[in-house]
Amino acid sequence: MRVVICGGGVVGACIAWFLQRRGIDVIVVESTEVAAAASGKAGGFLARDWCAGTPLDALARRSFDLHAELAGEIAGDWGHRPMTAYSGFVVPDGDARRNRPCSLDWLADGVVIAQRIGTHETTAIVHPRKFTSAMMDAALAQGAQLRRGRITAIARETDGVAVKGVETETNFIAADAVVVAMGPWSLLAAQWMSLPAVYGQRSPSIVYDTGTDVPADALFLEYEDGSTVSIEVFPRADGSTHITALSDIAPLPLDPASVTPDQGAIARLQAMSERLSPLFRPERIIARQACFRPVTEDGLPLIGKVPLSNGLYVATGHNVWGILNAPATGEALAQLIVDGTAQIDLSPFDPARLSPLDPSLLHTR
Repeated sequence: MRVVICGGGVVGACIAWFLQRRGIDVIVVESTEVAAAASGKAGGFLARDWCAGTPLDALARRSFDLHAELAGEIAGDWGHRPMTAYSGFVVPDGDARRNRPCSLDWLADGVVIAQRIGTHETTAIVHPRKFTSAMMDAALAQGAQLRRGRITAIARETDGVAVKGVETETNFIAADAVVVAMGPWSLLAAQWMSLPAVYGQRSPSIVYDTGTDVPADALFLEYEDGSTVSIEVFPRADGSTHITALSDIAPLPLDPASVTPDQGAIARLQAMSERLSPLFRPERIIARQACFRPVTEDGLPLIGKVPLSNGLYVATGHNVWGILNAPATGEALAQLIVDGTAQIDLSPFDPARLSPLDPSLLHTR
């Protein structure tokens, strides 16, 4: 059995590894490079029970545990480590608490830590690009192939239902099954199949080189910046600290390599970061960037069989939980393809639950 996976991000890499370990012949087709988009520019934060009470809960818990298992099973160091998470707020200028020392001594005065919201048992972090690359490398070491190319069509048998492969700009690749895992660019696949809309939400971020100065404390803070803004701080094991806020809606470029941040948003984010801690100095900045997170109409991912098709699957729309939920998504989709069913209930993520996008609405030039 051969499976073609469209997309070399974290979800595609995890699907490839879990399929390959089952002895399935896997070909990953990626138009740019592995972890080119959100999989390389996300924060990498993991939470075990933050989706409790939602359809994502079982997926998140399984995936959180898989992250820990994979760190001991697959070669490579992507900085998996438990961490503590805190919520709080930044005191506005002119407030009497502006000069009050923070309970976390690496933060500036006037940053108020309200409560601990994650412990070493429930929250952790990975370096997303390194994790994605390690998963892909592990799949390749097991025999998977990685090919550069842009998918232009899904090829079907004469019945118009069964998949027989994919067309790229240069050739045809035969396959018994095809998985679309292109993040927000999965939207393009609505030209070739019955697929709900997947939107891209742009998230700017700044990465600082903080070495060992910042402990493993993730922060979720409210910041008054004309309006209330949520800012997130993720210190990683490699000595980098990822800070993000100010997500917006912007046109999705066809080429992931063309994604750029809004410079005004980056300037605001930098000013906010410098307010949080004297450690976030301009000379320590190693990246000013942005990525597009894939979002669906109801906020839940699309994981499962594509309607009106045989042998066609999709895995996208994970929003802010893409890095967290990629391992369990890969495991479940591999089970679905090989065994016909998954251990985790995928019904809440069935693509058929949402109306398909009218392909005439797509603008691909």
